[in-house]
Amino acid sequence: MSYFLPHLPSGWHVDQAILAEEDRVVVIRFGHDYDPVCMKMDETLYGIAEKLKNFAVVYLCDITEVPDFNKMYELYDPCAVMFFYRNKHIMVDLGTGNNNKINWAIENKQELIDIVEVVYRGASKGRGLVVSPKDYSTRLKY
Repeated sequence: MSYFLPHLPSGWHVDQAILAEEDRVVVIRFGHDYDPVCMKMDETLYGIAEKLKNFAVVYLCDITEVPDFNKMYELYDPCAVMFFYRNKHIMVDLGTGNNNKINWAIENKQELIDIVEVVYRGASKGRGLVVSPKDYSTRLKY
């Protein structure tokens, strides 16, 4: 599914994608197209991209091709989804302790739509940290 979503081939393109968007949330998936976790996340992102087009835009960025942001955003996971609004990084409290990004694949499309919607509503009100509608602290049940 990553072939259908726009890729950002350089650090300049990532900056421009974040800077140029005034009214919508910019959702960027950092990772590799060949990674299984990213493939699942890309499929979900592709499935919701059309529904979110009025208030969010989705991009993909390969962290090997564009290593500029790896240290800045601590992109050490195979897949990471981050949200930006009006050139500001929007953090999401998912209950996992890491509020900067989502670093696992969300396969339920409605869950991801809800998260992006909460990010848009909170960010448009000026909030830098929003609370996810679902608590993912018990996501891994041992």
